[in-house]
Amino acid sequence: MVRNSVLRTFLAGPLAALLAAVALVAGACGGGSQDASGDGGGDGEAEPTYGGELVYGMEAANTDGWCLPEAQLAISGIQVARAIYDTLTVPNADGEYVPFLAESVEPNEDFTRWTITLRDGVTFHDGTALDATVVKNNLDAYRGAYPGRSPLLFLFVFANIAAVDVVDDLTLTVTTATPWPALPAYLYLSGRVGIMAQAQLDDPATCDRNLIGTGPFVFDEWEVADFLSATRNEDYWQVDASGNQLPYLDRVEFRTFTDATARSNALLSGELNGLHTNTAGEIATLAGDAEAGTVALAQSPARAEVTYLLFNAAKAPFDNRLAREAVALAVDREQMRETVYQGVMDLASGPFAPGVAGYLEDAGLPDHDPDRAEELVAQYEQETGEPLAFTMTIVNFPDAQLVAQFVQEQLAEVGIEMSIVVVEQAAEISTALGDEWQALNWRNHPGDDPDTQYVWWYGGAPTNFNKFDDPEINRLLDEGRVATDPAERRATYEELNRYFAEQLYNVWTVWTNWTVATAPEVRGIQGPELPDGSPPAEGFVDGHPVSGVWIAQ
Repeated sequence: MVRNSVLRTFLAGPLAALLAAVALVAGACGGGSQDASGDGGGDGEAEPTYGGELVYGMEAANTDGWCLPEAQLAISGIQVARAIYDTLTVPNADGEYVPFLAESVEPNEDFTRWTITLRDGVTFHDGTALDATVVKNNLDAYRGAYPGRSPLLFLFVFANIAAVDVVDDLTLTVTTATPWPALPAYLYLSGRVGIMAQAQLDDPATCDRNLIGTGPFVFDEWEVADFLSATRNEDYWQVDASGNQLPYLDRVEFRTFTDATARSNALLSGELNGLHTNTAGEIATLAGDAEAGTVALAQSPARAEVTYLLFNAAKAPFDNRLAREAVALAVDREQMRETVYQGVMDLASGPFAPGVAGYLEDAGLPDHDPDRAEELVAQYEQETGEPLAFTMTIVNFPDAQLVAQFVQEQLAEVGIEMSIVVVEQAAEISTALGDEWQALNWRNHPGDDPDTQYVWWYGGAPTNFNKFDDPEINRLLDEGRVATDPAERRATYEELNRYFAEQLYNVWTVWTNWTVATAPEVRGIQGPELPDGSPPAEGFVDGHPVSGVWIAQ
């Protein structure tokens, strides 16, 4: 086993109208009860039954497809991927990354060479065998060392791998440039690192839509920006705790519902029997429906990602710490949590959520202080000869618009002018990769091993959206990467957390509370027991498995 260790007068203004527009008016039908464990609305002791279909509402469309090494998957894309593909490791409820498609993942003494032994008898949906060669080819594709595959993000994510070698049919080794205790977490990486069949890997024209994995469901049909369907994998390798073959469902269909009101109404009307959301208004309303027994909710703050104001530290005004601090002091984060997020999200103290190494209850973020913010605005303008003004880029989601209007009004009170630019979700990553932006409303850093944030913060990395090259951050990231003692690693990432609070490259706001809502008869959302007997990871930051979902008859 692998082991790694705000209510104020602004509500009468334009923001109030937008808040009212976001609030959902939900009907009532059927029966059920709230169940935070994810087992649905009925008796959690009932035996699973086979058959039925999960019709699942997604917050966004993945228009780029699922050629996984080249894909840029947000949570909706990951949710689909987890139905079609398996990963070599998965997280469990104890925060460990345990073998999944792999039978074992074992390091040498200094964590520079890892031996991966695969499960015997696993086949892809096209009937070909899972073996060490196809896994090596997948890993090489992710790290940019396989002909025909051109990864973007993963090229940097896996830069620490020096070589992948086949030992025998079911065994391969991964050699790393430095000690890398976090490698098992990278073999999962929020569910993004699925293993594709050789035929998909080598498909030059339709790799993005010719989905062939080893997962519980077999790809059926994809209509871009509309739906993707898949049918039961009759030869799936995983069994439940009683030895019954998974999955239980006959079919899954993932439908795109970018409008939260339409998505929830579809659940209440029976068009959907499941959905996931992090929209505060939707969650608050669905909680009321759960109390009434019309839906079941599965919620957990575990492994949460963080929502925040992301500053371009290489471009004025945020190349100047005075500007970053002025914004941080001007924004009342607690008021934001209570109004914009309607109290359904927890206030964030830093990038690392509770349960993640490096988490601190108080990392030193400055308290709301508009008087001091005004002083810093005056100081900035005196030193630079320029007014403190900037543009925030947001996606066209209601919560993002609420955040932007909230921040805009609070900044105006201290003399900071903020303009708002709205883009489609698919364009936001491209915006961040470029240079011509100043601030973004962002969400990232799900609760994986803290080393998985290396690619987002290391100086010079194209995925370092902040654009800083900070020697202290580089030092801490390097030290955390190679540290093998859990206490030493934790202390290093706690220091990194405090340093972020000091430099204010970002203003952390809330941890995102992803919620799954289902019809009361849908059970098993959290997922089945893992092959090693441990319980699956809590939380829905990277979606959830559908292999253990069943529908009570």
